[in-house]
Amino acid sequence: METLFKALEEEFDNMVDFRRDMHMYPELSHHEEKTPEKIAQFYKDLGLEDVRTKVGGRGVVATLEGGKPGKTVALRADFDALPIQDAKDVEYKSKIDGVMHACGHDVHTSTLLHVAKVLFQNKEEMPGKVVFLHQFAEEVIPGGAKFMIEDGCLDGVDAVFGAHVISTMPFGKAGALPGAAMASGDTFEITVQGKGGHAGMPQHNKDPLTVATTLFQSLQTIVSRDTDPLNSGVVSVTTFNTGQPNFNVIPDKVELKGTVRTLDDETRDNAEERIKQLTKGIADAYGMSAEVNYTRGYPVVVNDDDETVRILEVQRQVMGEENVIDIKPQTSMEDFGYYLQERPGCFFIVGGTMEDKDDVYPHHHPNFDVDERAMINIGKIFIATVFDYNGEEK
Repeated sequence: METLFKALEEEFDNMVDFRRDMHMYPELSHHEEKTPEKIAQFYKDLGLEDVRTKVGGRGVVATLEGGKPGKTVALRADFDALPIQDAKDVEYKSKIDGVMHACGHDVHTSTLLHVAKVLFQNKEEMPGKVVFLHQFAEEVIPGGAKFMIEDGCLDGVDAVFGAHVISTMPFGKAGALPGAAMASGDTFEITVQGKGGHAGMPQHNKDPLTVATTLFQSLQTIVSRDTDPLNSGVVSVTTFNTGQPNFNVIPDKVELKGTVRTLDDETRDNAEERIKQLTKGIADAYGMSAEVNYTRGYPVVVNDDDETVRILEVQRQVMGEENVIDIKPQTSMEDFGYYLQERPGCFFIVGGTMEDKDDVYPHHHPNFDVDERAMINIGKIFIATVFDYNGEEK
């Protein structure tokens, strides 16, 4: 294992180069063209013959068979970017206006590619098979994972693992959480239909703002009064649009949009039902109508208990007992949950805080960046997991 780790460390400059090239030329979800081409070409240049492209749409899947018998492990990385203007003052700043890698997907991709390179160069010592999943469109519901699974990316796979670099988690630290680790993510759109008119003569109108503002406040009770206090839930209204710029006009309709995050299906079902009930009840009370468009997004990321124990032990072996920290469930969402509905596995996190505290920003921020050495830590955990899963010593 030390030989493999050393080989990965020797790839660090190449990992940085690939990551920075991706960072300079990001591509939005469902618009990834050059990125999957570069990924596929990387594998072909290695000499790996089993490389599928356009999996589920834009995904890339490469399979490496080791020289020793064993099971099949899948490792996943995502490669889409976000519609955010890169504000960093660095040489690898995004060259695509309004688009940047603000979530670390460039880090994930470069890591997985160079893990594949090291394993390929030592494939005679590798047990079983490794399936490298390069996924498109993680950032946009319904997510690329769903389509890749439907296209057979998990066929023959025994377990699946993924990692996420965290810009606000100290570099050199890692963690994993058994059970519900990341929330499901749903969206809702509510259209309240009234009867607009002159603001000075409200008696002739049906003001949809009365319904919308009452509804805005009432939706907060779904978590505070309709949810078990021991269960987590978030209902956030993020858009409130009257479409009416004139101070003297009561709008004809009002639109509200928002998101629901939960860590279990019961709370999720309840939130959807209560949103619909409250909307209808309040609209009826004011003599108006309202329509709810509720979209189910990613499922809860539920880590397999046994595989999480495995990952935590691997992390301790790789990074040291003191560097594996307790983590809590997150209300951010991730479509890795789809993979875990199909196969046992674990989605873990690794710290990537920048050395300069003034350079530390959260995910999806215009100044987002991470310590690139996190790629080495993720890569070592991936490599060790492949061997551990097949009963090989680390």
